[in-house]
Amino acid sequence: MKNYKLITLLAVFSVGIWSADNEIYLIQSGANATIDLEQLGNGNIIGGLNSVSGTLTGLNITGLAMALDINQIGNLNKFLGDIYGDSVDGFFEFDGDSNEFTIQADPTNTYGIDNSSYNVNVSGNTNTFTLNQGTSALASTLDLDWTINGSSNDLTFNINSDTSTNKIDIDGDSNTFTYTGSGYANKWLEIDLTGDSNSANIQQLSTLVSDWLQINSTGSNSNICVIQNDGGTSTSC
Repeated sequence: MKNYKLITLLAVFSVGIWSADNEIYLIQSGANATIDLEQLGNGNIIGGLNSVSGTLTGLNITGLAMALDINQIGNLNKFLGDIYGDSVDGFFEFDGDSNEFTIQADPTNTYGIDNSSYNVNVSGNTNTFTLNQGTSALASTLDLDWTINGSSNDLTFNINSDTSTNKIDIDGDSNTFTYTGSGYANKWLEIDLTGDSNSANIQQLSTLVSDWLQINSTGSNSNICVIQNDGGTSTSC
């Protein structure tokens, strides 16, 4: 199936797009951009300028006050993105099985990724998702909301921030969730786990106390490990 691609860009910036069947390669820079991408079908790729079929380099989106709407519907899809900028409002929807999704938010500390929100909805099984936010420096005022419906999904979050709100809702069996929060204080994390044999490994490592955690778990044979260390030192369960 051919993929459908809609890209709306509002601002003065440069943009490069290279596409083939079910592939979108994007580089964009500037402020006040609205980017809307949708792919329908299997084996889709959203990546960067250096991507070639079968491999993936992260797309590059740089700027302030950006709105992103990314949708991939199908199986065996891949998304890899490097997002640089403050005041980023991102909505991501993935529907299907065996997909790979990776976001690195401001990995080189260009802006600090402040005042940003990411809303992610996932439906499907055996998907792999990785989010690295505030990778090189502290970000502030983050709002992260993930909803996962399916089984055997693998989620890894690395959040380096202060003043962040994180809400994770996982509904299904045999899912694995790994969360590492570091930086300064005032990180709020709520996790809802529904289903059997789920695994959650949570480390809150802020250096100024004041982290908050709530876990609501319904199901059997789940494994939950929580470490809170205001010295910023990581340990294992």
